[in-house]
Amino acid sequence: MYKYAVLTSMALALLALIEEEMVYLTIGEVAEKCGIHPVTLRAWQRRYGLLSPKRTEGGHRQFDEHDLSRIEEIKRLIDSGIAVSRVRELIDDRNDMLDDWQLRQEALKKVVLEIKPAKLSEALISLRREFSMETLIDNIFIPLRKRLRTQPGLNRHICSYLDGTLVHFAARSISDARKKAGKEALLIGWGIDDMTGLWLEACRLTYQGWNIFMLKDSFEHPRPELFPEQHIFLWTGKKLSFQQQQQYAQWLEQGYSVSLHPVMH
Repeated sequence: MYKYAVLTSMALALLALIEEEMVYLTIGEVAEKCGIHPVTLRAWQRRYGLLSPKRTEGGHRQFDEHDLSRIEEIKRLIDSGIAVSRVRELIDDRNDMLDDWQLRQEALKKVVLEIKPAKLSEALISLRREFSMETLIDNIFIPLRKRLRTQPGLNRHICSYLDGTLVHFAARSISDARKKAGKEALLIGWGIDDMTGLWLEACRLTYQGWNIFMLKDSFEHPRPELFPEQHIFLWTGKKLSFQQQQQYAQWLEQGYSVSLHPVMH
């Protein structure tokens, strides 16, 4: 009884940290948060019809969680080389497919906010029975993590709670998949601060047939020479900086068995 009382007390404490009221951001706040100039945001709305924020009685734009998610999606498409004039067409074409995934994300989000670890773990296992690991990672886990991190008013304890559960899920999944995995490889986070993302990518590679091991920490300057017998995957979670491109080219010239894990979010 004491154990359950403690768990209940912890759950209530975490729930108390959640701000129920929706928080709206001004265009200046969104610009600072997303790293996009206000002029660009206005152009995306007026010229390209990509955004439709609410307005105050005084006519000032108000951006909510959905707007922030859409801005991140627009950025991702433009960064991948898509012309801004084609972004709306692509987003509209994908709406039906995205709607289903968004419903899945919302359902999992509700379980997260209940703060019931056993129920959340069971929900992840249930999803794993229904979808491939790669599909789960790309369409539910990564988008939901982004939504929670950018949701105004949501305490970071909740994001950390989801991340901890995902790491546990990934570790168990990797352990199970190793029975069928093939060639060994080492996964190293290169200048990252998202260790949960690294665990998910280790999980992805394992289900692609690799017997993956990973370093616990991320490194600004990885040293592949310390692992001469291992093939090494390097994951940055974003495009390589100029210095990283130079370093990677140098490693290849030196004959190291390294490759970039190509998934960029």
